[in-house]
Amino acid sequence: MMRHIPLALTAFSVLLSACASGGHFITDDEYRSQVMEDATVRFETNPQLQQFYDAPVGISLAEREALDFLYAYMPLADMTDYPTEFFLMNIKSSLQAEKEMGWDVPELLFRHFVLPLRVNNENLDSSRVVFYRELKPRVQGLSMEDAILEVNHWCHEKLTYQPSDARTLSPLSCIKSTLGRCGEEATFTVAALRSVGIPARQVYTPRWAHTDDNHAWVEAWADGKWHFLGACEPEPVLDLGWFNAPASRGMLMHTRAFGRYEGPEEKVMEGPNFTEINLTANYAETARADFLVVDEAGKPVDSARVDFKIYNYAEFYSALSKYTDEAGRTFLSAGKGDMLAWASKKGLYGYSKVSFGKDTLITITLTDKHPLDQQQITIVPPPEKANIPEVTPEQRTENDRRFAQEDSIRKAYMATFQNPESASKFMASHGLPADEAQLLVMSAGNHPVIEKFLSEHPDNRAIELLKSLSHKDLKDATMNILNDSYDAASAILCPRVENEFLSPYKSYFTEEFARTDPDFRQNDNEESQHDSKGGRNLTPSNLIKWVADSIVIDNDPKAWRIPMSPKGVWKARVTDPRSRNIFFVAVARTLGIDARKDPVTGKIQYRSNSGSVNIPHATSPWIDVDFDATEQVQAPQGRLILKYSPTRTVDNPNYYTHFTISKIADGRTQLLTFDEGQVDMGGGVTWANVFKNGTSLDAGAYLLCSGNRVSDGSVPVTMRLFEIKKGQTTTLDLVIREDTSKVSIMGSFDSESKYIPAAKDWTIAEPKSVLSQTGRGYFVLGFLSVGSEPTNHVLKDLAAAKADLEKWGRPMILLCKDEKELNMLKEQIAGNRFGTLPETISFGIDADGALFRQAMENMKLPTSNKPVILIADTFNRVFFLSQGYTIGIGTQLTGTIAKL
Repeated sequence: MMRHIPLALTAFSVLLSACASGGHFITDDEYRSQVMEDATVRFETNPQLQQFYDAPVGISLAEREALDFLYAYMPLADMTDYPTEFFLMNIKSSLQAEKEMGWDVPELLFRHFVLPLRVNNENLDSSRVVFYRELKPRVQGLSMEDAILEVNHWCHEKLTYQPSDARTLSPLSCIKSTLGRCGEEATFTVAALRSVGIPARQVYTPRWAHTDDNHAWVEAWADGKWHFLGACEPEPVLDLGWFNAPASRGMLMHTRAFGRYEGPEEKVMEGPNFTEINLTANYAETARADFLVVDEAGKPVDSARVDFKIYNYAEFYSALSKYTDEAGRTFLSAGKGDMLAWASKKGLYGYSKVSFGKDTLITITLTDKHPLDQQQITIVPPPEKANIPEVTPEQRTENDRRFAQEDSIRKAYMATFQNPESASKFMASHGLPADEAQLLVMSAGNHPVIEKFLSEHPDNRAIELLKSLSHKDLKDATMNILNDSYDAASAILCPRVENEFLSPYKSYFTEEFARTDPDFRQNDNEESQHDSKGGRNLTPSNLIKWVADSIVIDNDPKAWRIPMSPKGVWKARVTDPRSRNIFFVAVARTLGIDARKDPVTGKIQYRSNSGSVNIPHATSPWIDVDFDATEQVQAPQGRLILKYSPTRTVDNPNYYTHFTISKIADGRTQLLTFDEGQVDMGGGVTWANVFKNGTSLDAGAYLLCSGNRVSDGSVPVTMRLFEIKKGQTTTLDLVIREDTSKVSIMGSFDSESKYIPAAKDWTIAEPKSVLSQTGRGYFVLGFLSVGSEPTNHVLKDLAAAKADLEKWGRPMILLCKDEKELNMLKEQIAGNRFGTLPETISFGIDADGALFRQAMENMKLPTSNKPVILIADTFNRVFFLSQGYTIGIGTQLTGTIAKL
């Protein structure tokens, strides 16, 4: 039986039960008192949250204190969307692992890096209990270091890398799909390690400094020391991954410790739910810079926000935010490269480039007076200084053997998924269009759910519902979620608002509204639509007013923002702005009002003349939602035209690759997301198809940022502030600065060197020279590490540059280290893992790594870092070389080719 106990009384109940219930979970009296104080304040501030904490009678003192600790600091969404029994089940599993595994883990680390379920922005599940049952027999009796390695091998059996959107699948959903981006792999591995009582945390570089993209991996604690590992990428030893070299060039790497954390690491921010700690020094040389934020009179500004921005995907991305103290000061330790520090408060802002290791004090002035002209700066990333631990040949051989075995285990499970042929047969057998069979293929291990849904609803409405979801949704959508939208006949079909966790809400709200008859269903003076029962008028303005009046907004910028479910918002009546916006769209769609989050600006909007009776007109204008306004209006707009003169190297600039636009709101930048398709990062529109002839933008202040990264990772950046005025057209030059000098000779490579070529049918031929396969002239030569994330990115980038590389027409030879790797690559290409590669590419084997060693020795580069891509000619000259993790290699190749 569950009994509700107000959390403010928990400390008293703990004292009464201490003697009878065993030892404390938190033995530090002072820290325990702090937890109770934080919990009491949280629940007294929002008493309605008490309904979500129903602790059972009779639990142990340790279990009670662990619950109190979690509820004191958990994100609001976790409190509202999961029952207390769920957290208690996981607490019991954690305490069981602590007892049975016998690791000697300090209380501090167990509390912050074992007990918490929350790792990233994943939806929570019962993986801790499931994983413990499976992992305990595999790791019991091992040392902690060996157990960490073993857990990672197990993770590799279950999961391999594939980029996707930013929503993080739950650990159990990852197992079902077998695929995950780096953030999902890291979340999954942390969950697995914590399940057996090993402290673990996700390390995250929000953006690389030397190339585009980001990365996440794992740190795990063993016998007094934190070690790192590539999630689901087992190596023979700890502190080794393909990212050793890129991480040595990192500007910022951090993690979040659940709750108030008093560990030895540098704190960069303390919020109500977590402590953000700086781990950069674990991987790269760092330097400290101090910042002073002042007003126009030179006086220090207290509580100014300072966003530390790394140039990545053609924008200055806010990788970390800190706040100034009463003296207007803050500081940061970061890798020895360049960032942009952007300070703001109450709509005023200022910014400055900062070079860590060179600059010691930066003063930034907040103002509303900013020149609307071009500013040119060069951003330089930190140098590479990788530390690679030693691996013996025997260790590498055994690890490779296990790696292949784990791949085969995973592939055997993946073979049970729908393929294009079987999916087409299923669709045909149910009278459904065969050209939609990809919906089943994309569902991976969730195909039984999608099959059942289509079997029960073999019609166009079901197909349209599935097509309205993201690709990732197909991998974890449940029947409840699908049927909830399918059965809501009077609602807008699509349930997805942004990248929140999907949940069934339409039937729930329909029943709630019938029972409670909320104010937003009553008439007002604007044009409205009657609901399906008649008599009540449904208007967007009534709903907006009700949300503004009824939902309390927790706007703490330091809070851990996990999107709440619409049902959770309804029950709690307190939420953050993002979840409030999702809630509004969800309720509006339930009522038949066409609403959305604008895909470019992120604004919440509804269509005029939409309601539950009339089908919304697709041509009706979108009206912006302003919860603070008395009247909703369409935002005033102007047009932006970007003028650009194509060059040989960049004929049609790409959004995210060469330029971006950000709106400046409340003194901070907000990127406009001009995307094409469902992509992880990158994949933006082009200058010619959107900006050449002009596009509409809301009136206001903006920042145009452009650049073209060169092979050493540096970027010549051009920034321009500009203004869009109502009804007017703003025309700007799009400036992409380039190195116009001729390509220099970087080193040599003997084109008479021999390798083992693979024919078009992948059969192995006799060794032949590179020259014999390329003929006289230029060629591209690549050395791959098949299956690794950096090589996957290279192949995807080459596929993206297919047209330009085929137009060039010169041969491209990509080499694997052995026949096993070649066969793995064959399977990946056959499975369309990378897209369609250029026809000019051929493959082969670099026997014993002879060509790779020759190239690296001639260039005086380490032989530990693949992939390597070079452009050379048959006069044995090398003109371009990229080593290791690099995004956009196709663009870099075509840029160099244009200069040859």
